[in-house]
Amino acid sequence: MKITELLSKDTIILNLKSTTKPAVIDELVDKLYSAGKLNDKDEYKKAILKRESEFSTGIGDGIAIPHAKTAAVKTPALAFGLSKDGVDYDSLDGQPANIFFMIAASEGANNEHLETLSRLSTMLMNPDFKNGLLEAKSEDEVLNLINSQEEEKLEEEVSEEIQTENENSKGLVLAVTACPTGIAHTYMSADALKNKAKEMGVDIKVETNGSTGVKNRLTAEEIEKAAGIIVAADKQVEMARFDGKKVLQVPVVDGIKRPEELITKALNGDAPVYKHEGGSASASTKSSGQRVGFYKHLMNGISNMLPFVVGGGILIAVSFMFGIKAYDPKDPTYNYFAKLLNDIGGGNAFALMIPVLAGFIGMSIADRPGFAPAMVGGFIAANNGAGFIGGLIAGFLGGYVVVLLKKIFAKLPETLDGLKPVLIYPLFGIFITGAIMFIVIVGPAKAINLGLQHWLTGMGTTNKLILGLVLGGMMAIDMGGPINKAAFAFGIAMISSGNYYPHAAVMAGGMVPPLGIALATTLFKNKFTADEKKSGLTCYIMGACFITEGAIPFAASDPTRVIPASVVGSAVAGALAMFFNIGLPAPHGGIFVIAIVKGNPLLYLLSIIIGAVITAILLGILKKPVNTEA
Repeated sequence: MKITELLSKDTIILNLKSTTKPAVIDELVDKLYSAGKLNDKDEYKKAILKRESEFSTGIGDGIAIPHAKTAAVKTPALAFGLSKDGVDYDSLDGQPANIFFMIAASEGANNEHLETLSRLSTMLMNPDFKNGLLEAKSEDEVLNLINSQEEEKLEEEVSEEIQTENENSKGLVLAVTACPTGIAHTYMSADALKNKAKEMGVDIKVETNGSTGVKNRLTAEEIEKAAGIIVAADKQVEMARFDGKKVLQVPVVDGIKRPEELITKALNGDAPVYKHEGGSASASTKSSGQRVGFYKHLMNGISNMLPFVVGGGILIAVSFMFGIKAYDPKDPTYNYFAKLLNDIGGGNAFALMIPVLAGFIGMSIADRPGFAPAMVGGFIAANNGAGFIGGLIAGFLGGYVVVLLKKIFAKLPETLDGLKPVLIYPLFGIFITGAIMFIVIVGPAKAINLGLQHWLTGMGTTNKLILGLVLGGMMAIDMGGPINKAAFAFGIAMISSGNYYPHAAVMAGGMVPPLGIALATTLFKNKFTADEKKSGLTCYIMGACFITEGAIPFAASDPTRVIPASVVGSAVAGALAMFFNIGLPAPHGGIFVIAIVKGNPLLYLLSIIIGAVITAILLGILKKPVNTEA
């Protein structure tokens, strides 16, 4: 099938009226709908926007390829739009987009349709083709140009073997590309890597994991002799085969944006050795430099738990505004709405916190089969006094129990493979995890929780100050990283145990870095660039909302000054919160939950302000004036 069988005159717009990204999407969707290509315009637009939310389809160099595969498409089709002035489309290179191809793939699109759409994506990598589209004066000229370029492309698609095999080759690099829809970025990334390798005189073979399946699959022999492997993917790909090899794991767009850098690193062996953790046949590569092992599994659990913590915690906090016991029908301050808020936030959303934490730790270890056993283990921990510690244990226990089951049942006949995920793994996984939790884990974990609670309750003023100092400082060391998350997790565990004081220090420490930086950009304008001063305004909001990560851009650009200044301010804020005997029953919320703290809310606010002022003053002293000369 040819591209011009999917693109026609009635889906071409040579002069887009739109000047914004949302308007361009609307205009192209309307064009497809008016041409009778869509069953449901609204559903198709939702699918397009969902794809954009993962990352922008503005690939840079003036091109955007919004695309979606959905049942809302009646007939697979293309819409083409041209904007002479360009539109800000959140492109990878920050440049306006002039050329737009909107791809509409139906849910049941056959392989021929999908391969044709993928071919268009790689054609756009040719600068002559792009320039020809920019100069097009009529719909016929667009169609003729596409036909001509497609014929050249089809001639190139002669072989899927290793691209170059010559005596002067610098070595062999292998790559795998994959994006969620498997239509555009998968093939553009593959083409960019192949073209750059050809320029560099490097042998390369690229496996594509697209909508039509795996193409150009890497063989065991090729993997064995490769200097390095690039996995540019935003969905799960088969990773077990790369165990022991040097593998660069990056987002799919990196294959388009920086192919030379990736090929050079792979060729030089400048990549970590991939260690496959048994049980998972695949691995997701949504971010470069992805951590593996204990930290990766723990962060997967915490990141998925956070929405329950934030949403449920703030609902609990709002219910406290009617009175600390306004949710209790037996209390004189009882309020129906307060009870509703508390039931939703505390009785349900917050109650799911530990099971969700455990479930997603288990899923990180053993993929989907690990989710149910780990979540059941987390539920047992939550309902039997084992708390946060028990939930962590349950997550790892459930995941590794399923890893063990996969090994035990690996030799079953292939005809029984379909029973493993729906019967064998959940049945034995839930039973074994649950039994170990009840018989071995719950008792000791409950005792540890109670012991820790009694120890913290019995702390003297000096010891509390030290704890607050440490927890507050930890929140600022890596601003959202493992140390920050460890302090946050500890505070949540204490709330679960009924001790609200440590988490007050945690939140105070987490609010200080962005607030202190924001204050510094206001007070010491000559120490910051124009862009930093604009970002400083955003830090006021992020700090007030307890989003420590707002300080990361400043810390990344000047770590030797920003991090120490932030740690000192945060540590002081945490210590003061403990000194003033402040308890925080809500796990999140920033300024919105200060009013409901146990103790004096004004003193808590003062603790945060003092910490922020200290950070700001230290930055004013440590940072050098910005050179404004051009």
